[in-house]
Amino acid sequence: MSAGMRAIIEGIVEESSDEERKVLRMERGRWFRAALGVIVAATLALSGCGNFFVPPDNGSGGGSGGGGGGTGGTGRVYVGNSLTGTISGFTIANGTLTQVPGSPVSLGYAPLAMVVSPNNSFLYVASQSVINVFAINSDGSLTGVNGTVVINVGALDVSPDGKWLFGLDLLSKALDPFQIDPNSGALSPDTQVAYTSNTSGLPTPQAIKVTSNGYIVASLGNDGDSVFSYNANATSGAAVHLQHLTLDSASTSDNGIVVDSTGTYLYIARSGTNGGVAVYTIGSGGVLNQISGSPFPAGNQPFALTLDKTGKYLYAANRQDGTIAGYSIGTNSALTTISGSPFSSGTQVLSLGVDSSGTYLLAGANQGNPDLSMYSYDATTPGKLDLAKSIATDTDPAGVSVIALTH
Repeated sequence: MSAGMRAIIEGIVEESSDEERKVLRMERGRWFRAALGVIVAATLALSGCGNFFVPPDNGSGGGSGGGGGGTGGTGRVYVGNSLTGTISGFTIANGTLTQVPGSPVSLGYAPLAMVVSPNNSFLYVASQSVINVFAINSDGSLTGVNGTVVINVGALDVSPDGKWLFGLDLLSKALDPFQIDPNSGALSPDTQVAYTSNTSGLPTPQAIKVTSNGYIVASLGNDGDSVFSYNANATSGAAVHLQHLTLDSASTSDNGIVVDSTGTYLYIARSGTNGGVAVYTIGSGGVLNQISGSPFPAGNQPFALTLDKTGKYLYAANRQDGTIAGYSIGTNSALTTISGSPFSSGTQVLSLGVDSSGTYLLAGANQGNPDLSMYSYDATTPGKLDLAKSIATDTDPAGVSVIALTH
């Protein structure tokens, strides 16, 4: 099941009755278990070859932030195409998107989640059965690393110091931590950390963010949200569950999340009952407190969020509308709609990100028209988005499920 299809099912789940939701979750669980063996076999066959995409770039030096290959400061975006089972990579420069060598590359599975390491040396890609590790070469091409982990995760993020990868398990209510080898990018599993929730059945993880001040926040669809602490210097037992935020209605879903650079404010794309963009402070011990006026109005089924590089503007992808809502961030992180918002995007826009220079915002759409849109910021209206470039990421329909950008 692709992330795009999963997103559609979650939309159905959040608007269904209790009994209908139970049936849908049971069916999804049966699909996971039935497909697991096939996907694992195909993926392990791929990952058995050390360099199965392109030859290693032996000439690549330190890269951005040090540590092997890396992109050397050049902005790139990687796009997971669920229907074609590929990753497309593009270099971002002067309002253009140029495919990196070897793109698109075949995975043999539908990517669910992706994240680039803070030093831009590695790309982590998760399906419903494995996490694969790829080295990012100086030209943006990808080289497979012998670091595959067989596990079911639906969301990924890396700690700011690049020492830990965290995933949200698809088959149990748990956080999956992994230590990262600084040289190869390979992953070593740590102790799984369970979280509590008030719903039964399989979890519905949507997004995870590691903050700059030692917390991990996970959005869990109809299960609400969980907060963990983590110790970056730990050799084991790095994460501890702190608290769980329960939603007011079973027909509400918390989807994409983003945290400001100080780790003080959490923004949540919330769909269903009392939907919109919810804003919380992250207090001592990871306690979440909703600010006055939250949630702020958004479009139909807000699904993904991103902040611009200045931290002054927030953007929300409205999945059902095919639009992006823009907000200026005021005192105590109250949101005010930007003039001209919402901005037109692709059909079922699911994923957002900002390039390393802070010049462009990119959006991936599961149903295309187009697959990938790139926006610049308007010169006269602060925060307004202007379409700079749109592109097909693979043979249509590609089914974009996720995008990940270098830092």
